[in-house]
Amino acid sequence: MPITIADVAARAKVSKTTVSRVLNGKGELDESTAARVRAVIEELGYVPSARAVNLARGRTRVIGMLVPSLTWPWMGEVLQGAVDVLEAEEYGLLLFTFNRGDDSMRQFAAQVAAKSFDGLLAIEPEGTLSYLVTLHNRGLPMVLIDDRDQIAGGQIPTVGTTNHSGAADAARHLLGIGRHKPLVITGPSRFGCTVQRTDGFSSAFAEAGHPIPDTYVLPGDFTVACGSDGVKQAIAAGLDFDAVFCHNDLSAFGAVQAVQDAGRRVPEDVAVVGFDDIPMAAHHQPALSTVHQPMREMGEAAARTLLAHFEGTALPNRPTVIPATFTARASTQP
Repeated sequence: MPITIADVAARAKVSKTTVSRVLNGKGELDESTAARVRAVIEELGYVPSARAVNLARGRTRVIGMLVPSLTWPWMGEVLQGAVDVLEAEEYGLLLFTFNRGDDSMRQFAAQVAAKSFDGLLAIEPEGTLSYLVTLHNRGLPMVLIDDRDQIAGGQIPTVGTTNHSGAADAARHLLGIGRHKPLVITGPSRFGCTVQRTDGFSSAFAEAGHPIPDTYVLPGDFTVACGSDGVKQAIAAGLDFDAVFCHNDLSAFGAVQAVQDAGRRVPEDVAVVGFDDIPMAAHHQPALSTVHQPMREMGEAAARTLLAHFEGTALPNRPTVIPATFTARASTQP
């Protein structure tokens, strides 16, 4: 059987509280008593639970992370960035998803109540923002990742990227290769990133003297199917377009397929641009031109912000912004 703190206390003829104080360096103890306890610990080969020691010190050295789902194409990049920073500082990660809706949140809330982690990184699942704001206001250190700062109202520190200027860069690339009639397939209108990407792209075309008609902007939902369906609808409606800008890479994959199924060439007849730069974008046929979101860097920055707070640095009161960059590949350049 494993040696317990009770075994150490019995052999050293002290209380378990005294053993705990020796282990954690807390409280004033007679040096001879402390030496006797340390000798018994060595003699018995007692190894204290790291979790128990950290809890006694008021810290778990565990960070919670709440995400909507692990199926989002770029989620792995965010997680890896956060984990790289946390592991380097000998912190663990406790991961929660929103896959089961209210049941998932009840499980998460139970872990919050149990103080199972020191702070939280979150890509806010829809409908949970007010709860997260409440937790933050009650003292749970927290950093949000992605575009949710648009609705957080500055109440929670955030790490995001430049959706507006990233989309504008995509527009200027298309204008630079002579494409003046783009079709736009958006993301869900309730997302801040959708508004930013639409505005950035449309503004660049308007400034160049080629405003985009409303009929050329089609709603999407970030799926392959919405990209395919949008192109098919545009062709059926007789829209004359020479480019497609999709608000994410998955919908861009669908758009490429629909353009090719219609007998048109990519990029010779229709150039296609996505947004995100998920790993598959570079390996797609043709390789996808896209706006690179610095997802790993965002995960790293969020984790560093939280750990710095534990060392005494105040959480920032303005968003941390890591710029997006445009990457040109074969879907716009023969």
